[in-house]
Amino acid sequence: MRTIPAAVAVWALFAVCTQVQALQTAPQAADKKISNMAKMDDARFQDWLSRWEKNIEGDARNRYCDKEMGEEIGWLMTPFLDGFYYGYKATKNAKWIDYLVDWTDSWIKRGVKEPDGYIGWPKPGAAGTKVDDLDSYNADSLLGEAMVLRPIVLLSREILDTPDLKAKYGAKAESYLALAEKTYEKWDKRGGWRETKDGGCISLETAYGIDPKSGQWTEGYEKRNAPEIGFSHPDNKANATARWLLALFDATQKPAYKERAEKWFKLMKSRIKSNDTGTYQIWNYWEPAGPWDYKADKSPKHWVGVHPNGGYYAVDLEAIVDAYEHGLVFAKEDIDRFIATALAEKRYWSALAPYNGEIQKKFEDGHKPDSWGGLPATPWYLSLQAKLRNGTAEGR
Repeated sequence: MRTIPAAVAVWALFAVCTQVQALQTAPQAADKKISNMAKMDDARFQDWLSRWEKNIEGDARNRYCDKEMGEEIGWLMTPFLDGFYYGYKATKNAKWIDYLVDWTDSWIKRGVKEPDGYIGWPKPGAAGTKVDDLDSYNADSLLGEAMVLRPIVLLSREILDTPDLKAKYGAKAESYLALAEKTYEKWDKRGGWRETKDGGCISLETAYGIDPKSGQWTEGYEKRNAPEIGFSHPDNKANATARWLLALFDATQKPAYKERAEKWFKLMKSRIKSNDTGTYQIWNYWEPAGPWDYKADKSPKHWVGVHPNGGYYAVDLEAIVDAYEHGLVFAKEDIDRFIATALAEKRYWSALAPYNGEIQKKFEDGHKPDSWGGLPATPWYLSLQAKLRNGTAEGR
């Protein structure tokens, strides 16, 4: 069994695994693009499934669900929860639902009641950044909770839409959706999003936490909505958070979730500039979004530029594809430009694999189904291939 220590630095872990984890493109996207995919060789399909199953069941013994807090619940739990969700989608075997329920319940029961009455999973360093000394706070992580709740929400919807599953798991699914909505409410009241110019919006790190002596909020809580307080998420984190909002919309049909995600994608698209060659310039991974992102001397709080870790951009693309498949902000011509950019830059963003034969081939030839990144990516891809094998284009 391979075990990845919980204490490993988030960004170091992210650098290793996100390039392949980015294959977790939106499941609803498959319905529109499945006809563009080539059918996978049957022997390879079975080999991938067997190797993936052995790997995820072995690695699941790490039980990150029993111990992780803060942002790490996102980086260390989500690959498994995504794997369980897509594992069910690929095989229709309810054992993957049982796995997800087990892990989710273990995580939920470790939540603590915080000063405003909401449940959270706080730890020092949960912000994942030293900007404004944010890692000094004992705090929750919007990103971590958004990441881990997305597959929970998606599977809950699947359960409630399937009579046989609803009979057995319906009460669990309802409770999970209630928690997800309560968590959104929590972060909305805590100042987790900030409106930007031109109708945009971005998620951010808040500059307060729980005081270890009093058990109450630190001073920054009262100032949480002040325009000079806070630090915007880099694009990859904002995109991961927005994907959770889209899942919430899909499960509840409540427009507030979709509208907030759409505002982020408007801002995201404004940061991407076109070339004359039918491609896009590679965008900055972080940019100031408002006055809260500047120091007192008017300089940005963080460096601005293209990040050397290509995995961050792969996460951006999975969110962009998700937005496109929801009919938000990005159009087919944008997807075509991203494909052209992927080929020109040799980045081969795997969220685009079902749209383009060359990228699909690159993925299949290079993918390792029993790797860390293969935990979620393998069943995601096999779930799309299963539809081709069954001659269906069923919804999520």
